[in-house]
Amino acid sequence: MTTEIIDDLKGENNNAFGQLYKAYFGMVNRFVINNNGRTDDAEDIFQDTMIVLLGKLRQDDFQLTASIKTYIMAISKNMWLKRLRTANRETEYTDLMDNTFYEEINLAIENEKTYVDKLQTYIHKITKHCQGLIHDMFFKEKAIEDIQKEYGYSTKHNAQNQKYKCVEQIKKVKEEDNF
Repeated sequence: MTTEIIDDLKGENNNAFGQLYKAYFGMVNRFVINNNGRTDDAEDIFQDTMIVLLGKLRQDDFQLTASIKTYIMAISKNMWLKRLRTANRETEYTDLMDNTFYEEINLAIENEKTYVDKLQTYIHKITKHCQGLIHDMFFKEKAIEDIQKEYGYSTKHNAQNQKYKCVEQIKKVKEEDNF
């Protein structure tokens, strides 16, 4: 899906924008609302984010080093936080396009990659069963019903309970690593 969306965005296909809106506007909206904003603000931020993302995708040397979700959230968070910092004046789109802004986005993406790298390290220290379960649930984003069938759990509740136990294994490994 990611490759299709990127190709569609580069080709100015409006369908791709709709797919990204359905998939990611909710999380941008929640972030903005949780940080002193309104849905109207989130809509503005999301539109500006799409413009920045499109600009990045059209650069010849651009390589997607994280998920589209990560890029959208990094760009949106930086735009909203910058808007909050400059609340006393109208933030122009051109103000957001300086090198500092792109450096902040790249730093946010690097921090998320570092988090994912740490998480991968923790995952390798838990049971093989939990490694597979966590990977399917969080990285492949499989539905709990699919997990239930695939892993042979008798109920959805049992699958969710096993997910909880696996997450607890990761927490325990993380705590041990921090000491």
